[in-house]
Amino acid sequence: MTYDLVPMKAPRAAGWALHVLSFAVRNPLTGALLAPKLLRDAGILALRAVPTDAPLSPQPQGLALGQTPPATKTDAPTGAPVPPSLGPPAGPHETTAHFAAAYASGHSPMEVTERALAAIAATEAMSPPLRIMTAWKADVVRAAASASAERWRAGRPLGPLDGVPVAVKDELDVVGYGTTVGTAFLGTSPATVDAEVVARLRAAGAVILGKANMHEIGLGVTGVNPHHGACRNPHDSGHATGGSSSGPGAAVAAGLCPIAIGADGGGSIRIPAALCGVVGLKATFGRISEHGAAPLCWSLAHVGPLAASIEDAALAFQIMAGPDPKDPNSLGRPPVGDALAAVRAAGDLRGTRIGVYDAFFEDAESAVVQACREGVRALTDAGATVVPVRIDRLALLRAVHLVTIVSEMAAAHQAYIDERRPYGADTRLNLALARRLRSSDYVHAQRLRAELCDAARELFTHSIDALALPATGRTAPPIPPDALATGESNLVVTDAILRFSLYANVTGYPALSVPVGVDGAKLPIGLQLVGRPFEETRLLGLGRVVERALPSPRAKLAQRLLGLGS
Repeated sequence: MTYDLVPMKAPRAAGWALHVLSFAVRNPLTGALLAPKLLRDAGILALRAVPTDAPLSPQPQGLALGQTPPATKTDAPTGAPVPPSLGPPAGPHETTAHFAAAYASGHSPMEVTERALAAIAATEAMSPPLRIMTAWKADVVRAAASASAERWRAGRPLGPLDGVPVAVKDELDVVGYGTTVGTAFLGTSPATVDAEVVARLRAAGAVILGKANMHEIGLGVTGVNPHHGACRNPHDSGHATGGSSSGPGAAVAAGLCPIAIGADGGGSIRIPAALCGVVGLKATFGRISEHGAAPLCWSLAHVGPLAASIEDAALAFQIMAGPDPKDPNSLGRPPVGDALAAVRAAGDLRGTRIGVYDAFFEDAESAVVQACREGVRALTDAGATVVPVRIDRLALLRAVHLVTIVSEMAAAHQAYIDERRPYGADTRLNLALARRLRSSDYVHAQRLRAELCDAARELFTHSIDALALPATGRTAPPIPPDALATGESNLVVTDAILRFSLYANVTGYPALSVPVGVDGAKLPIGLQLVGRPFEETRLLGLGRVVERALPSPRAKLAQRLLGLGS
């Protein structure tokens, strides 16, 4: 087969035009005329004609319980030793190690917390505001910092995350905060139980700053939210952050915290990580508990960290990952192991095979391709070998993902749609189109998904250890003024941003975005690495090699909570 992924095209709409289009699609008469054209543009009608003999599976094939590889490592310790005192950050960000070293040398988490709260206020006072955080409670944050400060004074910190600020995407429950999922109507009552990952981070001593902005119900990739404000990129406030974990990506890039928690159904961790110049990890499906995350796209969903460095991502991952009886998908998986220690030991990549599908890899802006090639070169300089590969049926994979995610989101929000809740115009349009799909479209997509997973398993079993490709096809787009109040329907931009991330969600394989440079406008670029199921530690080790060779850029609007560096 030849490379078959052609750009998706449809007229752009925002403002009043988007309202009109959304109404027309929802109207029974005009919708019956418009929907087939829009579904054809998205590749859905072509999907219906693809034959398959595959069975139906409720989750990515090859990751079912009982099909995981045997464990080779023990579970990670709950707390790693506090690192020795460090000097100014070697990279552009203050990392967890620097916070822990500062606390060990006598600095207080209370000082850091006051600076973090002041930094949040500063981002809100900018013109326009960055709108990174949507909810925070200063008294609650200070109380957590005070408890951490007491533990450090007593010489009994809970581990390297004790006292470190962490932001949480407003898709996950945090006690005392409503979970709005980026809407104007959800989250009217505060959560009474933390999401599992939040509970684990809190138990490790993290100071939860509050809720970070997101694209409404995760159904978009720019972070332009008409209810809570467009989340703006700390590298250039006129540009988007990517989404849907827009606030977490921007929070790390702006220096508000070295770790933030996002969620990823189609690139929603890796996209903002790439566009904001930070690290983002989507672990294997089921590796990290989804308990306490808003139900949006059950078979594609992943919770994971966005981080200032690979080490921060590894630390967050080993704390967050592991079995949770409240999430059956997390049970029966291999132990996580000490990811942080493995990352620190990474370096010699001899024998590692990195797959590159050239036609796919180069289907991006030239600056993105060039920077990502430099990232691959860093891997080969460390001993890895590039293996030319081909991935067939990418257009089908894109359509399978689209049918799956919008069908599951429409099902998750069915009651709210029927109640005519006040979604943004872009979300209303997407949900209306989702409801034009047939039930057979979803079933057919899952059967085709099984075939795509079989092909991925064959590739990773016999040919490669990891796949390298850009994280996004372009750098952060400008935020159009006419989209601020309504959102935007721009299939061309969405497709360019989303193009490379879908493979790992359809298959459920782990994927990492690591910064590899900037374009001519100084906007960040991310290299994506996709690995075998449950080999997150290997991916993080590869990312550490890239990180050493190509330090990530520092955002123009970044803060220094510790006052280290320039």
